Amino acid sequence: MIQRISMTGRIYHKLLDACSSNQKSLSVLVDPDVYDSESRLSLLVESLEDCHIDYFFIGGSLLRDPDTGFVVDFLKSHSKIPIVIFPGNGLYINNSADAVLFLSLISGRNPEFLIGQHVSVATSLKRSGIEVIPTGYILVDGGRTTSVSYLSFTTPIPGDKPEIVIATAIAGELLGMKLIYLEAGSGAIHPVHEKVIKQVRKSIGLPLIVGGGINTVEKAINALEAGADMIVVGNKIEQHPEFIKDVSSILKKYNESLDVH
Repeated sequence: MIQRISMTGRIYHKLLDACSSNQKSLSVLVDPDVYDSESRLSLLVESLEDCHIDYFFIGGSLLRDPDTGFVVDFLKSHSKIPIVIFPGNGLYINNSADAVLFLSLISGRNPEFLIGQHVSVATSLKRSGIEVIPTGYILVDGGRTTSVSYLSFTTPIPGDKPEIVIATAIAGELLGMKLIYLEAGSGAIHPVHEKVIKQVRKSIGLPLIVGGGINTVEKAINALEAGADMIVVGNKIEQHPEFIKDVSSILKKYNESLDVH
């Protein structure tokens, strides 16, 4: 009997349902290297009160402590927000999470992040039963060298070369990816430009996630209006937790305006 991997489970269908009803989603990126204590995690959870957050993404580029279990367990016991692993490498896999983005860095040419890391965890991941969401991960130049580009030994696609970003996204879709993730990198000076987001949105039929450099309400609005189905914020709220309330409020108003129309 063929053992099937849960690749289109609850989290993925929740995202598809949101997309089909034109509802945008918001994820908070939680880096275990930053939120490494109960006090820091408690402050994060407190800052999310009265906010509508759709997902926690757990991960980061630099992994000093491979045990993400503490962060996942704390958030599960203090919040009902679904937890999705956003792995910088195979060590980030945690079976207690609700799902994992199985990222393939399709904008780069480093075999470790195209397939190598995936092979190293494939057997244990299949046995775990965790929902696996194959994701085409595309780095777009955000104006500075970011941790993800440095540590993955990959060069981001120039921001003024939308045709390359589009072709890469289409290739990911044709290869069977379930999501496309456009990433400018944590702490990017510039987020993925709205013109690039708009053209990618028109070219693929998959849910589109956009993250990196979204550190103002205006940038969040630009990404949403350009066609992002989900935006991811993280670096900004590490120093300014109140930012998440502003973004959540904007997202709520945006979705309500779509309902009206």
